[in-house]
Amino acid sequence: MKQERIAPHRVVALVVGIERYAAGDGWNLPGPVRDALRFRDWLLARGVPPGNVLLHLAPLEGGTPDVPHRPADHNSLRSAFVTDIPARGGDALWVWWGGHGVLDKDEHLRLYTADATVPDRRNIDVESARTTLRSDAVTGFGRQTWMVDACQTFDERHHFPHSLPDERLPAGQRVQAHEQVLMFAATRGQRAANDPERRTGVFSDIVLGELPDDDPVPDPDVLFDAVRARLETLRAAGRTDQEPTLLLHRPGRTESGPAPDRTPEAPRVPPPAPAPSPTPAQSPARSLARLIEALLAYPLMNDRDERQSLVNELPARVVERMPRHSMPRTDVIGIVRTLRAHPDRLGELFDAVTLFDVDPARAAELGQAIQELIASQGAGK
Repeated sequence: MKQERIAPHRVVALVVGIERYAAGDGWNLPGPVRDALRFRDWLLARGVPPGNVLLHLAPLEGGTPDVPHRPADHNSLRSAFVTDIPARGGDALWVWWGGHGVLDKDEHLRLYTADATVPDRRNIDVESARTTLRSDAVTGFGRQTWMVDACQTFDERHHFPHSLPDERLPAGQRVQAHEQVLMFAATRGQRAANDPERRTGVFSDIVLGELPDDDPVPDPDVLFDAVRARLETLRAAGRTDQEPTLLLHRPGRTESGPAPDRTPEAPRVPPPAPAPSPTPAQSPARSLARLIEALLAYPLMNDRDERQSLVNELPARVVERMPRHSMPRTDVIGIVRTLRAHPDRLGELFDAVTLFDVDPARAAELGQAIQELIASQGAGK
């Protein structure tokens, strides 16, 4: 059933872009601020008043935009959900969020705020915020659309030394007056790809390209289908393996799920299609050397702190006694030799490296090198 069009002045948006975190440079994420500003520009061009756009940004150093904005720390964003949004009247609400995220053990997506550190990973619980926005604490906003470009990797895979802080936002009484549509860049257990050279999230860039010219609150089913189709094309080309997820909550109708005919819990492994079949000439020693060179092709391997951030993504019980060295090549050799003894963990090496650098050419070579090493070891020495 076609929904009635909402006037632009009745649209309010919380727009968040976080590129820099208190946790340090290893968390830097170029792109979310630019994407947030592009979305803000789209809203304004559709007639949404500037005062209706709550813009919260944490840009990288030297990248502060010449646009009035609010900070993106936990207190500011908590206040946005609890106080600022309810204080505004409106018929439709957008929540646009670009930054780092993680899926907790209760299957709640946690979105890190700019003041997150490793000991204190401050965050907004999407499920808690959604509960607040659909309660009678919020007047109006019968149509609510979330667009979240963040990873949904499992928290335990990151091996942080401390658990996630847990806070539920205050909410009013439950009502059935709100429609909530949530579009996520990835499904559970997956990472959301980012393009650091173009400074954009892959999902965000596609969404921005599919938003209509004439309606500030488009049909979510039409928009999601268009976004999903574009991502399917990228997956077929081997440029990403993420699949968007849609959660739809309407009075009398609740739907959820990723793109059809995909297995949401399938483990992420290096892309198999481009990998050549091992031959007897590809000895374990030669395959080992290829993997080392594939890793050293990544600029991050020349930085000791970035290599440490990479190692922090690997299973602690595997790497806790791994020998380390200040020289990049020697250190990389030690990393590879340690993981070579645990072939089932080499896929996690691919995940960890491409978490920090999403270059498709380097990722393809790394995936092939890992598969070749696994195959050469399986064939005997």
